[in-house]
Amino acid sequence: MGSAVERTDEHVREYLIYRGFTNTLKHLDSEIKADKEKGFRVDKIIDQLQQFVQSFDLFGLKEYWLYLDRRLFCRLEDVYRSTINKLRTSLFRYYVINTIQKGNLEKTQEFFQKQAAELQGQAEWRDWFILPFIPAPEQSPAFSPYFSRQWSDTFLVSLHNFMSVLFQCMPQPVLLSFDAEVQKMTGLNEENEQLRQLLFALQMEGREQRDGDEMVLHKLPPYVQNMDRLGDTELDLVSSQRAVSAATTPSRNFFSTFLPQGRRTPVKPSQVTLGSSPSQATVGRKEPSANQPAKSKEAPQAREVKPFSSQPSTIESANFQSQQSINQQTNQVTNLNPRHKRVQDHEKERKELFSKPPLQMPERKGEAGDVEPPAETNTESQDSSNRSCAAGPDAGGLSVEQPFIKLSQEEYGEHHSSIMHCRVDCSGRRVASLDVDGVIKVWSFNPIMQTKATIMSKSPLLSLEWATKPDRLLLLGSGVGTVRLYDTDAKKNLYEMNIDDTHPRILSLACSPSGSSFVCSAAALGRSGNGESAPRLPIPVSGQLLLWDTKTVKQQLQFSLEPEPVAINCTAFNHNGNLLVTGAADGVIRLFDMQRYESAMSWRAHDGEVYSVEFSYDENTVFSIGEDGKFIQWNIHRCGVKQSEQILPQDATGPFVLSGYSGYKQVQVPRGRLFAFDSEGQHTLTCSSSGGLIYRLTNGEPALERVLSLGGHKAPVVTVDWSSAVDCGTCLTASMDGKIKLSTLLAQKS
Repeated sequence: MGSAVERTDEHVREYLIYRGFTNTLKHLDSEIKADKEKGFRVDKIIDQLQQFVQSFDLFGLKEYWLYLDRRLFCRLEDVYRSTINKLRTSLFRYYVINTIQKGNLEKTQEFFQKQAAELQGQAEWRDWFILPFIPAPEQSPAFSPYFSRQWSDTFLVSLHNFMSVLFQCMPQPVLLSFDAEVQKMTGLNEENEQLRQLLFALQMEGREQRDGDEMVLHKLPPYVQNMDRLGDTELDLVSSQRAVSAATTPSRNFFSTFLPQGRRTPVKPSQVTLGSSPSQATVGRKEPSANQPAKSKEAPQAREVKPFSSQPSTIESANFQSQQSINQQTNQVTNLNPRHKRVQDHEKERKELFSKPPLQMPERKGEAGDVEPPAETNTESQDSSNRSCAAGPDAGGLSVEQPFIKLSQEEYGEHHSSIMHCRVDCSGRRVASLDVDGVIKVWSFNPIMQTKATIMSKSPLLSLEWATKPDRLLLLGSGVGTVRLYDTDAKKNLYEMNIDDTHPRILSLACSPSGSSFVCSAAALGRSGNGESAPRLPIPVSGQLLLWDTKTVKQQLQFSLEPEPVAINCTAFNHNGNLLVTGAADGVIRLFDMQRYESAMSWRAHDGEVYSVEFSYDENTVFSIGEDGKFIQWNIHRCGVKQSEQILPQDATGPFVLSGYSGYKQVQVPRGRLFAFDSEGQHTLTCSSSGGLIYRLTNGEPALERVLSLGGHKAPVVTVDWSSAVDCGTCLTASMDGKIKLSTLLAQKS
């Protein structure tokens, strides 16, 4: 209600200026400044009461409480009168205890002298008149609970909650209902947009299903029926093979209880996939040998179509002749239907493609199927084009369809210094970005790019994380040992938690998927006493990993870090919160069982610090980037076993360097996320000196295949994030000059 009143005051002030009612405007401003209700902001009312208590202003405290009673409390029902009396008694006790704690016994005696006539007939004050004459009242069994921090915090929270509920239940004037109407219309527009996208997806699915039914009805050849679903056929084949092997060799590892049950294990896309268009092919897959027995009925179909670039010319001519005979049969059956006419035209284009001789076929050396990698001579033009793809070593002159199309790229430029963190919330509607000056911007980009809140902090901020439930809450970690819970809608701090004074730097925060708890990584200061500008030490700094309860705002436990307490740089939960993976300054990755709250396994992953770590899509592996510049995939069922490894350039792993005039250089150690996956876990977004780079994850060597450069930056990108919704994905790339690029991608389905 407080925010609605504030916005209404601004609209009324604007209306008075428009009408020229200057005298009325002056009276309005003066009355707003003297407003005792503080615009219905509960936090400001509590601050005013505490100010009277701290300044020993008993008269002001009584007058302010009487005003609140006449203005608000007297309108409540009689059942709430006892609660109001208890709050008033606790407020006066809070005042008396404060006078004793501050050593001002004169104010203590003054309170009982002025309030004696009113309080001596009340049973709850009968024993309190001896309080000024007790030498050590904080040690007395009757009064010691009131001197504890827990009692004062409980009283202030109870008063805050009571007044918050009171303001929410008050009848609002019609003028204040505009805010609710605006929020309602915004919610309806968002719901309509989601339903429109869902309807479009269902229409496309129904259209594809009708097309498939018509093809089956006219008994088209198997090749034509499955040409647009050949990738799915191969995927089902591999999945069935894995299912058979899993059934014969059951897993003995307890991690199988933590993995998702309904999620299909994604298979990395084959390096040869024939899509629905002639250019939609990726070359480089190894064909199974001829003498290998088929493992399913679909295996012969998966081997019928072979690209000409990786086979001898005799096989190409044989494929062409078989396709020509199939087309002749198709013409005899389907020449009466216009839709089948389009299928024939499509087959004609495919036939022309396969009939053309390769123009840039490299010479074959060694064994059959091995080709010499072509020289990379046009890298700049490939990066600048949104639909061009960096060819693999076995491209053989055949262009590869890009998995994404860059629809647009927008810039958010409200920051004036280098970005440390940039994260999208769970709903994909808002972004929180933190720069090195400690300024946090909360902004939205749909339908327009707009700043929702700006958070300034006296103490340096080092980390941030969105809460999962509700997603409007933001966790902020500082450099002085505190974590704040910030409400981005109400634009205020809900709680401030003191983590640890000996480990003041909050390096990483991770909220569990349930939203009931969060993990906090705290580290000690460096030798220079400054956590950010200190040079990297040969011995990792000490640190702690703590679990906090979000609802009770209390620390639940401290994790054991073996072999010694070390600073944890990055943390990530799996989909259900049963597993937690961490990367530390000693180069060790630790996997924690969150049901037993203990370390399940750990292994040395990198030479130097681990900068960023994430679970894979199927959660059977973990990806990490370290100080040694390596991007490694680890098997969590076999401790310390690598599944793939890739060397990344320095501009993708840091430290990041921005050169300026007169030899000035700004160096920044990685703090935020260095890589992010798409919705299916088959592509990853990384940093670079001029923008984000998107790679395809592969099974072979190299482990990453570059597919798209987002570009757009003039300074090194230091952190990335990727949010996917329906077919459009949003990539965020943040750089050292304070600019954040928001790239909208369209995934091309094969």
